[in-house]
Formats: sequence, C-alpha cells, structure tokens
Amino acid sequence: MRKIFISVCLVISLSAFGQVRWNQTYQEYFNQYKDIAIEQMKRYHIPASITLAQGVFESAAGRSELATKGNAHFGIKCNGWTGRTIYHDDDARNECFRAYDSAYDSYEDHSRFLSGSQRYRHLFKLSITDYKGWARGLKAAGYATNPQYANKLIEIIQLYKLYQYDTAKDYDKFMAKHSKDTPVNHSPLHSIKIFNKNYYVIARRGDTFKTLAEEIGISYKKLAKYNERDKNDALQEGEIIWLKKKQKKAPKDYKERLHYVKDGESMYSIAQTYGIRLKNLYKMNHLSADYRIKVGDTLRLRK
Repeated sequence: MRKIFISVCLVISLSAFGQVRWNQTYQEYFNQYKDIAIEQMKRYHIPASITLAQGVFESAAGRSELATKGNAHFGIKCNGWTGRTIYHDDDARNECFRAYDSAYDSYEDHSRFLSGSQRYRHLFKLSITDYKGWARGLKAAGYATNPQYANKLIEIIQLYKLYQYDTAKDYDKFMAKHSKDTPVNHSPLHSIKIFNKNYYVIARRGDTFKTLAEEIGISYKKLAKYNERDKNDALQEGEIIWLKKKQKKAPKDYKERLHYVKDGESMYSIAQTYGIRLKNLYKMNHLSADYRIKVGDTLRLRK
C-alpha cells in the first residue's frame, strides 16, 4: 500500500486539535499553483481543488524537504519509477521517493499516477465538482494511511474556497507554462503573489534579475524590462519585482483613492508598489518626467 509522506512542517497550519486554520503560506501556495492544477484538471479530469489540497497538505505548502530539494509535491514513492529520486525517512529510514525537474513535472506525475491506476479508476466516474466524493474515495482506495486524510482535504478545500477552481473555464497560461521550467532549488522558492492582474515576488538579499529569471523560467532581460530597469541593476532586499508587463493604472477600487507621498518614496517606487507603468503614473497626474515629488504630494492612481 502506498504511503504518503507528511512533513512535520504541517504544524504551521494545524491547531493542537487537528483543525485546519487559515494560513497565508497556504494561500500563497494556491496562488502559485492553481493554474497548473486547472490545466491538469482539463487534461486528466481530476478536480483542481483535490490536486491543490493534496499538494499543499503533503508538501507543507511547498516547504518540505522533498519539495525544496526534489520538486516533489505529492510524496509519491519510487515503486515502478525510473526517473530522478530523492531519499528521506518516512515509515522506514532512507526511503526512496520520486523527484522531478520542476513542480510542473510533479503535478503531471500525480495526474498520471491517479489516472493510470486501476485502484482509482472509479473516481473518474464522479462529477468534477464532487470534491467530497474524491477525497473520501482516495482515502477508501488506500491513497493515504492517515485516518483523517479525507476530512483534512475537505477542510482545506472549504476553508480556502478551492472548489471555485473546479468550474474554471480558463487558466493563466503564463503561470502554467513557466512552472514547467522552474529548476530544482535547494532554498525555498520565492512566493508568487498576485495584485493588479499581475504576479510579483519580493526580492531577497543577493537576488539579481538573472537569479530570479532562472528560478521563474523567463528571460532576465524581459524581467528587467517589465520592471523598467537595466538588466544589470542591483536589486535591494524587499523590492517588488513584477513578472509580467505592468498595468497602465491601479485596480478599480483605487479610483477614488490618492497616494500621499511619504519620506523616501520616489515615482518609481510608487509605480512598483501599485504595479503601474512609470510613464502612466506621470501622465495621469499631469507631471513632467523631471518632476521631483516631495513628502505630502498626492498622486492619482487611476483615472
């Protein structure tokens, strides 16, 4: 019977009574991988909510050793596997687990593992929106030994409203595509956040456009261009780095809001904060490109 590797890191999201609590790390995981899960759902007919709940639960939101060192988000052991491997203590010492070149490959193997096994074939007769049936069916078929496994998946799906993805008609192909190219990283990957119809990461000490681009799987020249910078510019810890071309204005709910300039801010830093192209920030405020903002100035963020 297949055993599931559950990282001890899961204590960050479980209470002393075992009840799932809302956790920002989990939400960031879903933001980062929901598009792969939807893509897999459309190809293999596995509910995206189930895939995401299993992935976050078994990989400790992508922070387990198997995930950070082997891109393994589902803790599948090596039975019948001829690809890369990683060894970790589980039911026995130094057990063999499947490892992958990218998180996308882990999601793909998980889909093939379920769809290609006679044990789980009956699940594919269920409705794509029947996440409860899928969760209970996985447990009944011996997917995991944890007696509360089905309940945990259902709690996660309901708490984070993952069921919304089971009826998704489309997904962000940018996120799905570039996850295929994410290399193995021996330190935790940058959390990808969402704002203003775009994606961004927060730079860490030592990051460069090259290192970020390699992790994300896009050209570092493009990454610099999206952020209106030179490709060789040094990055400061805490900077916002956008992964796609910025918008011309802030989101709709900023229509009546103004930004009050604080000490240390620049037009560029404000444009980065809201994911707005710098030239558009100047334009909507009727400012010349050589205007130097000062503390107390007010800026429109959207016309």
